[in-house]
Amino acid sequence: MNKDLAIAVPEIGAKSPSPTSGGKRRAFPLAVARAVWMKVPAPRFDHSPPPSVDILPAPAMLERCLLLVLLAANEQLFCTAGLFCNTVWAQPSPDETAAKFVERYCLDCHSVDDPQAELNLANFSSASDVAGQIEQWSKISRRVLGHEMPPRESDQPDADERHVFVQWVNETLHNAICSQEILPGGPMVRRLNRDEYANTLRDLLGIQVNVATDLPFDGAGGEGFDNAAETLFISPIHAEKYLDAARLALGHALRDPEGRAELIVAEPSDDRTPTEAARTVLGRFLRRAFRRPVSSEEMSQYMQLFEEAYQLDGSYPAAVSFCLETALVSPKFLLISETPCTGETPELLSQHELASRLSYFLWASMPDDALMEAADEGKLHEIEELRQQVARMLHSEVNSRGLRRGAKVREFATAFTQQWLGTRALGREFKPNEAVVGKFDSELEGGMAYEPIFFFEDILSENDSLLTLIDSDFTYVNRALARHYRIEGEFREQPKRVELPENSVRGGVLGMSAVLAVSSYPHRTSPVLRGKWILETLLGSPPPPPPPDVPSIGESDDSQRPTSLREKLIKHRADAVCASCHDAIDPLGFGLENFDVLGRWRTKSEGKEIDASGELPDGTQFSGPDELRAVLLQKKQQFMRHLTAKMLGYALARGLTNQDQCTVDSICQRLATDDYRAQTLILEIVNSLPFRYKSSM
Repeated sequence: MNKDLAIAVPEIGAKSPSPTSGGKRRAFPLAVARAVWMKVPAPRFDHSPPPSVDILPAPAMLERCLLLVLLAANEQLFCTAGLFCNTVWAQPSPDETAAKFVERYCLDCHSVDDPQAELNLANFSSASDVAGQIEQWSKISRRVLGHEMPPRESDQPDADERHVFVQWVNETLHNAICSQEILPGGPMVRRLNRDEYANTLRDLLGIQVNVATDLPFDGAGGEGFDNAAETLFISPIHAEKYLDAARLALGHALRDPEGRAELIVAEPSDDRTPTEAARTVLGRFLRRAFRRPVSSEEMSQYMQLFEEAYQLDGSYPAAVSFCLETALVSPKFLLISETPCTGETPELLSQHELASRLSYFLWASMPDDALMEAADEGKLHEIEELRQQVARMLHSEVNSRGLRRGAKVREFATAFTQQWLGTRALGREFKPNEAVVGKFDSELEGGMAYEPIFFFEDILSENDSLLTLIDSDFTYVNRALARHYRIEGEFREQPKRVELPENSVRGGVLGMSAVLAVSSYPHRTSPVLRGKWILETLLGSPPPPPPPDVPSIGESDDSQRPTSLREKLIKHRADAVCASCHDAIDPLGFGLENFDVLGRWRTKSEGKEIDASGELPDGTQFSGPDELRAVLLQKKQQFMRHLTAKMLGYALARGLTNQDQCTVDSICQRLATDDYRAQTLILEIVNSLPFRYKSSM
């Protein structure tokens, strides 16, 4: 008998082998099945000729079929009789299933002979191959999940195959990374960036002058933010500009009577010598400037500096002012500098180090008195204390006119949203062509720029769901932006919260003019730029750069040139090389085509009705921004994971490591159980191992 034709049935009393067990099943012989089905006796073991075959009538065949099923579930009947209990079939292991997926759907393009994108999967066979190429397989997982691969002209896996493969890759990556001991990053040592320096001077000196305008801009690093340690070096130009800013800020503070009184808290008198008064002033100031208790050695150095300055001209105010200015250009003020670890095992941050991490994360400025007091009392590593501090630091109030009062959290909302969404480019790298798109004055620009900032601040302060970023029933507009959106009501120059009607085309960041503008060209919209923006900014799945020598959209040798932008893009996607990415990019951008360059609603473009429909590579169809938002909400886990990674990178002020992805996974699991609340995300980050600990690396 050919054992390959045996039917697998479970063994009585034994557990069914799981897909991951690699276990085997006993064989139900085909000869016995044939005997049951066709009324043929079980195989004979002599050499007599077989009996004739008599096909059963339909009812009898049904009975025999049911009997066959029962027999398949109870192999014991055959095994106890000694009938053909040979082991012949085995469930494929997860590694084997993944290898078959790669062999069937990937190797045509990614094999030894000239592999596309220089990706050779010919030697892939098991999980160990994935663990050795984490970045590459993370990208493979994203592209298979997004239906970007296999290419549309290739054989396609069904939904179950795709899901099983992506899940296997992700679980393999997670196990490879997270099964080891998770280590936090090293002690933070970085310069205050441009805005942090200005904010810290403001809060330390009690001034309302923005000294950042004359400071050099800082480049982005890490996860795309300008607070990343790897980009915050100190050059001679930085030292010079920071010294000028310190002198300017200190001069403003000392000229104001109230400001001077806050800084010079003690004066010489009959009962107090200049040295004693200076010690009181410097003791308070240095503790706040250095964001920690000051050592006796540091205090002695500054007192010696005071004595030398005082002896020069005998002026107490001048000598104290010189010491304050010196502190403002000290590395202990300019840098966030945590002490090295004393051993090889991870260590908790000190209380004051944690206070600084919290304040520069949520305020982009120094700790206030309440944070410093909690640090002095040793409370900041308590989860309940952290919860209360986070809620306090994120709080801002709305007055009776619907205007959100200024709060320190706005610095966080500004820095994070402008860099995450790319809206910092508005008025800088992006300047619309007013001759084509219409008036773009400073009031409209301000309203556009502040809309996502106030919107995100509202979500943080009110502890709303972060999914509100995708779809919301409110936004923030000033007078100019309200006219732009055709929203009626009484508005001023400062943005005000407005509730959106049910039929509004606005809602979430996709309906915001600033986002729509920076994802356009200065003279026209671009479904490609907007689709790429969605993939990269909201879903964390940036498409690869276009291959070399691909003609730009619109180039054609055809006499029948396409007339609309959609037709040009469709023709562009006819090239299989282009289609592999544009099939995922263009449909998303088409969904926003009803918005012009500056985000105004329109129904026609160049005299033609706008077609805002799109179909994604997985077959999902939609039309217009409302349905596009619904599509993105279906991808909420992908959106939340990307947002969490961005937020963690911003909080840690560095790029994320592979091990940090384990923290991201853990935070996302907790977020899902709490409706993705904004303050839950913040609290989980500040309570995480990489935020509260440091290691010797």
